[in-house]
Amino acid sequence: MSISLLLIFLGLSALGVPLAIALGLAGVASIAIFTATPITLLSESMFSAMNSFLLVAVPLFLLVGQLMERGGVADRIFDFAHALVGWLPGGMGHVNVASSVVFGGISGSSVADIASLGAVEINAMVKHGYDKGYAVGMTLTTSTLSSIIPPSILMVIAGSIASQSIGLLLIAGLIPGLFIAAMLMVYNHIYSVRRGVCKPTPFRWGHLGRAGVRAILPMLTPVILMVGILDGFFTPTEAAAIAVVYTFGVAALVYRQIAWKDIAPMLIETARTSGNILFIAATAKLAAWVFAYDGLPVKVGELLASVTTSPTLIMVLVFLFLVIVGMFMDAIAAMFILIPVLLPPAVALGVDPIHMLVIIVITLTLGLVTPPVGVCLFAVAKVANMSLEEVIKGATGPVSVLVLAIVALVLFPVLVIGPLRLFGMY
Repeated sequence: MSISLLLIFLGLSALGVPLAIALGLAGVASIAIFTATPITLLSESMFSAMNSFLLVAVPLFLLVGQLMERGGVADRIFDFAHALVGWLPGGMGHVNVASSVVFGGISGSSVADIASLGAVEINAMVKHGYDKGYAVGMTLTTSTLSSIIPPSILMVIAGSIASQSIGLLLIAGLIPGLFIAAMLMVYNHIYSVRRGVCKPTPFRWGHLGRAGVRAILPMLTPVILMVGILDGFFTPTEAAAIAVVYTFGVAALVYRQIAWKDIAPMLIETARTSGNILFIAATAKLAAWVFAYDGLPVKVGELLASVTTSPTLIMVLVFLFLVIVGMFMDAIAAMFILIPVLLPPAVALGVDPIHMLVIIVITLTLGLVTPPVGVCLFAVAKVANMSLEEVIKGATGPVSVLVLAIVALVLFPVLVIGPLRLFGMY
């Protein structure tokens, strides 16, 4: 059944059928051919996949991203990042990284990062002497931070699929996200110094203070969310609702950048994106049913055990597999299909579940910036008005650093779970 499902799915995808529809048709066809399960039970199973309190956080965080994108937040965040690190050697490249870290802590969406900050970051770097290809490549790569830094939408979905603590998983993404950001800043420093671009300027406390005051309200969003989740004041889903109310208040009432006429388009766009995600969740439930019926997780565990029993080597194999999958499949669809298959056998062989889920999310974010289906790759090419070939050429260096950082996170689990244990959260 599993082989039949995968073959039908890949065939339909190759014909251009949308992933969710291809997955649903493949699941229904495989179950109908190999079992006598009533179709009505399949529809009930699909509904149960969407009927989840945890998944309510997804459309809410998507709406937060819409509010931030249209609410005049991007410029304030960029100005603060400029005041904070723009005086260093290679300052504008560092500003690019820092802006994505801060914006990621608010929106949780890589595409929103490019849509809001992309043009500003690219133009600022080019103005300060950077090659446009490098500026676009750095902007593309730093956008992945928004899918890693809490409140990451992908982390919420991964935790929901795996029935793990979403709050803990969100916190677990913070240090890896900052680690990747630090490596990108080191790379940018070396690049800038060697090419003599964007030389250091004097640090100004006054500039930092004024920029910080202008950006303080949106930057409080991740602080409120994380403190509330950690202290148990509210669940991640309730945190998402609070974030919507808070960001709407900031964007509409304080900054006055959102009018009543803007609300309907934002809700429609949020509903459209949420519908795509939840439809994938529904159809992926059928695939998960087929895999469970075939005993695929057990067979994968036996296969892994026959190759190695080392948790580190298992994670390396999973990483390599996910790199390939991420190039050809949407990250959300890949998680719904693969987490139920890969996580149980890996955990049974000694892999830490939080570490593995974080690595799955971070590795699949590579698919956002690599051809042929990289959503962020196409988005940044449109923003920069460049061909995909030019963008890929400029992104080779930064993306290589991103890959090296992920490899380090794979080989050294302490970078992910060490901080959680240090503060008694895990």
